[in-house]
Amino acid sequence: ANLKATKQAVALCDAKVQELVDTVNELGGIYLITADHGNADDMVQRNKKTKEPAKNPETGENLALTSHTLAPVPVLIGGSGLPEGIKFKEGLEDAGLANVTGTIMNLMGYETPEGWEESLI
Repeated sequence: ANLKATKQAVALCDAKVQELVDTVNELGGIYLITADHGNADDMVQRNKKTKEPAKNPETGENLALTSHTLAPVPVLIGGSGLPEGIKFKEGLEDAGLANVTGTIMNLMGYETPEGWEESLI
């Protein structure tokens, strides 16, 4: 739970993703960016009732959260090659990673195969 190292890692990831987006746009392509759950958004264990940081009883320091959080994971779709009118579907509140594969198929010009989770677009 090293906040300084986490901030540096997030800044580096942001810069590299921006490089990818810029290159995709220069080439006239389409990007789909998503992620896994991490814990940079909340790096401490929390009291389930109060939501206050849990403390080490011996040192009084915050207890590090080493598991993934349950925060929603974003999906970004864009690029200079993305056809006009492509939008996320409404009503897919429970969508997840399984929906991304159908979305990639759609972005490549194919229908989502039967038995797959619904596309996000």
